[in-house]
Amino acid sequence: MNWQELILSVRHRLSAVKTEDVMRDLRILAAHVIEVDASRMTLHMHDDVSANQRELFEALVDGRSAHMPISKLIKRRLFWGREFSVDFDVLDPRADTETLIAACLELKLKTNVLDLGTGSGAIGLTLAAEWPRANVLCTDISEGALTIARQNMNQIGVADTVRFQVSDWFDKVIGTYDLIVSNPPYISLDEWQTLDLEVQFDPKIALTDNGDGLSAYRIIAAQAGAYLEKGGHLIVEIGHQQGRAVQALFDAAGFTQVKCLPDMAGRDRVVSGLWSGEHALAVQNYRGFSRV
Repeated sequence: MNWQELILSVRHRLSAVKTEDVMRDLRILAAHVIEVDASRMTLHMHDDVSANQRELFEALVDGRSAHMPISKLIKRRLFWGREFSVDFDVLDPRADTETLIAACLELKLKTNVLDLGTGSGAIGLTLAAEWPRANVLCTDISEGALTIARQNMNQIGVADTVRFQVSDWFDKVIGTYDLIVSNPPYISLDEWQTLDLEVQFDPKIALTDNGDGLSAYRIIAAQAGAYLEKGGHLIVEIGHQQGRAVQALFDAAGFTQVKCLPDMAGRDRVVSGLWSGEHALAVQNYRGFSRV
């Protein structure tokens, strides 16, 4: 049996999966099995399939039929033109988050960047790659997530300018920064029950605060000024119905030039604000950084 015959024989197993193109999904999985770029799979459709290849491919199809995302099956995801490793410990970086990257890059070069809740490192590592002279601290409460982020740091080649710290938001953060970014959990507990099945393969801690979806923003907005230089920016990703609520939190915390930016679909996706005051930490004890 060749790959074309095998793919055609299993396509019915994905009939219940929400996808734009079943055949594309199957070609990606097949390409993963034979370790070629998916764009070249058409050149291998008439290659014979070994017993081991068929076993691995059918296991991947079983996972896809259970609504597991392609990225989780092949353990990688393209983001801002770079390939990131992903697993079940990290949020799958999505195109919506590229709106945040675009907003950051519209600013002048930032030299000290803090990425709160970095997950796979998609935000902080992308900024480190785009701004080679910037120093980036990536934090996360999950050591498993930081393991994946460090792997991505090495793959992307930004080890000289990136450091990691296990931290619950600002808990272990020291120093001041001219840019703080975050894609915090913003899904409310009520919304959690209605999510697409694929999304629920991401870690729940990265998706929902088990409350109203605004808990992280309350913490970040209230405390960020203590870690921002005058003229620094705070930029966060939000849920598409949270624009007004998060802007109000920024306003209440003393940020100026607060604005909400849309994603490619025209939905509210990013809130940014300028810190025009002095940072609130009079004394910060040096505790050093760790690559974890």
